[in-house]
Formats: sequence, structure tokens, C-alpha cells
Amino acid sequence: MGLREEPHPLTESIPPHLEIYLSEQDYSLYTPMDQAGWRFIMAIAQDFYGEHAHRKYLDGLRETGISVESIPRIEEMDRRLRKFQWRAVPVIGFIPPAAFLEFQSLGLLPIACDMRKIENLNYTPAPDIVHEAAGHAPIIADPAYAAYLRSYGEVARRAIFSKENMNAYYAIRRLSDTKERPDATAEEIREAEENLERRLAELAYDSEVDWVTRLGWWTTEYGLVGTLEDPQIYGAGLLSSIGESYHALTDQVRKIPLDIDCIHQDFNITEPQPQLFVTPDFDHLIDLLEELADRMAFRRGGAEGLAVAKKGRTVCTVEFDSGLQVSGVVSDGTNGPETTLEILHMIGPTQIAYGDSELDGNGPQDRPHGYLSPIGPLEGGGALHEPDGVDLREHGFSGDRKGRLAFASGLVVEGRFAGETKTNGRRLLLRFEDCTVRRGEEILHRPEQGPFDLACGAKVESVYGNAADRHAYLLATGGDAYEPGVHKTNLTDRNRALNGLYGEVREIRESGRAASAADRLEEIHRELEERHPRDWLLRWELLELAVRNRLSPPWRETVRNRLAELQAAGGQAGESIERGLLLLDGKET
Repeated sequence: MGLREEPHPLTESIPPHLEIYLSEQDYSLYTPMDQAGWRFIMAIAQDFYGEHAHRKYLDGLRETGISVESIPRIEEMDRRLRKFQWRAVPVIGFIPPAAFLEFQSLGLLPIACDMRKIENLNYTPAPDIVHEAAGHAPIIADPAYAAYLRSYGEVARRAIFSKENMNAYYAIRRLSDTKERPDATAEEIREAEENLERRLAELAYDSEVDWVTRLGWWTTEYGLVGTLEDPQIYGAGLLSSIGESYHALTDQVRKIPLDIDCIHQDFNITEPQPQLFVTPDFDHLIDLLEELADRMAFRRGGAEGLAVAKKGRTVCTVEFDSGLQVSGVVSDGTNGPETTLEILHMIGPTQIAYGDSELDGNGPQDRPHGYLSPIGPLEGGGALHEPDGVDLREHGFSGDRKGRLAFASGLVVEGRFAGETKTNGRRLLLRFEDCTVRRGEEILHRPEQGPFDLACGAKVESVYGNAADRHAYLLATGGDAYEPGVHKTNLTDRNRALNGLYGEVREIRESGRAASAADRLEEIHRELEERHPRDWLLRWELLELAVRNRLSPPWRETVRNRLAELQAAGGQAGESIERGLLLLDGKET
């Protein structure tokens, strides 16, 4: 299917195997500090991105249900996104990449429920509601970008992972979860960082997942659109990072025209990017995606596709021209991309399916130790899967008589025909009893091993990552032992009193009684000075309240000076304070 064809209609239902990743957004868990953090980010974002982001950004915020004043409710975002043929679904933290991409390919935008801590306001390594909601959602309102995002999911979910890719994913998830835990110790963070370093060092070659991950990173996450001289931001990683977005548009970051070579440009998630890629428009993204898809095993199939799967050592699906799908870890199939197909050998739990539905009696629980079958054309031609392609009687299979099938590769199957599995008039599996399978002098299956099921199909049309019937496969094998996350709160015993002050300021602002609450605001200011000398965000809220209402309370200059002191200390807080003061200075003028 071409990527520019109409996408399949969005359905109300979510595939069962994806439901385990869904969570609940408990809005009561967001603290006043969380709300202040969201509000600060969005205030800076509106001011900066109104000029420097893709033209759809500001309208997209409104059209997708995202407010500057409050953390969005995912239910409301879901309602708004439906008019763009998308939906929003709540998740927690890092879900498996294959699941995230499948959500995306179905027009379902996973929104992480958690809110980043104030310490990570500029940037967080963990998925959070700022990144997903304020980053991805607004640009979805642009039809060309929405089409690319869905098509990217369709291609990327078919990518073949390497075993090392999966190990790195688990390490990233562990580090992310650790860093965002309010009670995480420095030692726990250090151990998680060292574990990730070890796993990244094990990556021995560029897999298909590396390719699609880099394309996604340099487009949907850190992409620029327009010209090299005047690029606009559209990547969610930049739109949700008020620190790096400023840096991205400076001359310190090299701007490169986007082409397919970006799939070879690695990145470091812990550091600002030294270069960014600029696409002239979103249609160009689809062109690049087509070019990448043509290089991948799901389109190339054949011996080359099997070689990619064998090298990856992760669960893949091999799909034949008959429509038969065999899912498992490929151990053999060919000795190299240029050799003739001769045998499909899966190790470990193996599933046999058709049309992405597991065939009865052919699940991983039925084939826990793998599967083996000759593949490729028969000697002399003829396609086993076609109703009129091969008459088994001509090969000696009649009654209890043993017959013989010789393949072009030299493999031979001898035994008694015991039945077949057919769908839509096509043979999918042929069962033989008292069967021997030989490759030269090597015996691959002996009669004492039980019935032998032969896969029907002359060609391997496609090879792609993950099982064909993912729900059935995950039920039988336990998948990646994913444990659904729980929406956490950033409220701790240490910040409980401070949260109370944030809540009071928020209530005063929303009620419009800043002038009449002057005495209480003075008390809050004194409490900050006495008990919370390092907190900067509530001080900024106080100053913003004064600027907005054109008030000149006695604490206004003190707060401004204290913020300048905290800014001078540097770090993430210093950058945030600088942006915040510049915003207020602009409002005063």
C-alpha cells in the first residue's frame, strides 16, 4: 500500500493487545505546583512559538483543547482531536516502542499523564503531558503533518528490532522512571545511567529500528520546517523544551537540509542537539518515509528480509505470498541476502496466522519450541498454495501411500498426507505423518517427532517486526512483562506546605481579587523568604500577578531582585527564570 493512499477509517475500538498500556488520568493528582509549571511553560511557549513555531501551532493549541492556564484533560483533547480523525489516549511513562507506534498508526495519540517536576521544567527525559499534549497535538491540526505522523507509525511499527535495541529500551525506561521519581536517590540515578551506558555500548550495528527512530527524532521530535535562513519549529521535543527551543534557532546549531541520510545521524537524548534538519514542507516528509520504507524488510521480503530478521534475534513475522504468517525468532532461512530461499526455522514460541489472526491450534503455546519448514518454489515449478497449482497425487500422495515433494533448494519432504488448512480456497498448511525432511544428508525432521506441517507459499513477500496476531502472542508469552503505570503525584511531605502557597496564589489570580488580597500576598512573600528561599516559580507567579494587574506592592522589587539572584546561579532554573523575566519585561513595556 502506498503511503499517500487514504488511511483506514478510525474505529472506536482499541485493539485488545494495546489496552494493557492504557491508564487513567486522575486530575486530582496534579498539584498547584504542577499547574504552575504547566502555566509557566505555556506562557513562555505562546510568546516564543507564536513567532518561531510552525504557523499552525497557536491555532492548533486551541483546536486540540490545550489551555495555557491549566493542564489539559485528556478526555477533552480526545473529543477535540476526533474532528481531525485522531484520538487521544492516556498512558503512563515509556510504553514499548512497538506499542507506541501501533497506537500512532491507528490515529491514536498516546498522552503521558504525568507532569514533570519543577526541577525538570526545561526538559525531562520521561514522557509527560507537556511533551505529548503541548508538543505533538497542536501540529496534528495540520492535515499534511497528521498524515505523515500516521504513516510514520505504519512504517515504523513494522521495523525489525535487534536484541540490543530492546535491551537499550528497557535501560532508557528504567533511567527515565528513576529520574522522575520524587524519592529517587542520587545512587539509584547513577546506577541507572551506568546501566544505560552499558546497553548503548552493546549496539553493534544499525537496525531498522535505528533508522526509523532517527527519522522520527529529526522530524517529529526535533524537526524544523521552512528554509535554512528562516526555519520554523514543529518537532514535539523542541515545542516542549523551552530551553532547547531557544538554543535551536541560534547560529550555534547547524541547520541541514533534510534528506534520507538523516537516518545515519545518531543523537544523544541527554544533550542539546548540535545540528537540526530542515524540511521545506510536510509533503517532503512523506517522500522520505517512502524512500526509507523501500529499504526495509517488510517491503523487500525474500532472502534479504529473512537475513535482517535472523540478525535481529527478536520476534518477527514472515509472510508468504499465500498470506500465511509465521511469527517467532528467525534462526535460519538463508545464509545471506543473495542466496536461494531454502528453509524457515523459528526458535522459541512460534505462531502461525492468516490475516493477522492466529490459526486454531497454531499459537505459541502449541509450538513452544519453534517451527521448521522448507520454503521457496518446488522443483519443476508449481505453487502449493494455489488450488490448481500442485496436484499432490502427482507427487505420490494417495491414500496411505507415501509421497515426495522436492523443492528447488534441494530439500525433500517424504511422508503420508494427513490434511490441510485452507482459507479462501488457498492452502496454508499441509500436514504429513510418518514424515522425514532432508537437506542433503542432513535430516531436519524425523517420523518420531510427530506430524509435520509444511508452510505453503512460493515467495516470502514480507518480513517485519513483532507477531502477526499480537494480542494472541502476548497472551501466550507474557510479552515484555510490561506493568501498566500508575498516575503518580509530585506531592511530597517536603513540598506540601509550599504547594499550599501555590494553591492560594492560583485561587487569588483566578478569582480576580489580586488588589483586595494584598495583605495575604504580602504574607505569602514573607513565608517564601523565611521558609523557601530557593523556590523561584512561585516568586515568578507573584511578580506576574503584579505585572498583570499593574500593582506595585512593597515586595515587588524584592521578588525581582531575588529572581535575578537565583537566575545567576545558572542551571535549568537559571534558564527558566531568564525566559520568564524577559516575558514580564515585555508585558511591562
